[in-house]
Amino acid sequence: MPTTVVLAVCLDSLVPGPQDSAWRSAGYFFIPANSIKEAISHFKAGDFDLVLLGHTIPAEARERLTFLIRATGSNVPVVSMAGLSDHNDSFVDATLGADPGILLAGMENLLANKARMRTAPALQFSSAT
Repeated sequence: MPTTVVLAVCLDSLVPGPQDSAWRSAGYFFIPANSIKEAISHFKAGDFDLVLLGHTIPAEARERLTFLIRATGSNVPVVSMAGLSDHNDSFVDATLGADPGILLAGMENLLANKARMRTAPALQFSSAT
């Protein structure tokens, strides 16, 4: 089973926390970052399959970090966890619930869609003359 490396930014102690063995058995390895500055440093130095943003990060900071990731030319999916207010960030690839089962299913779906897009044959257009 391939390992999926996740940059986990400002997550509370519950994720991946108690479900750590469940996450590992599903093939996920989390690199924690406790601040936006630390997240940027990790992102520059690492090779991540997904970036997971905690709901405690202010919306402006989540948007700024997502913009910085996209500015590097990276296509790494960025996921925001919904908090109590069930925010839905338009600048990320997905906003998922914090329940571990929902989060895992959503991340797997997002990564599977990304993989399908990479392997889909390019559309060929011909010009009519």
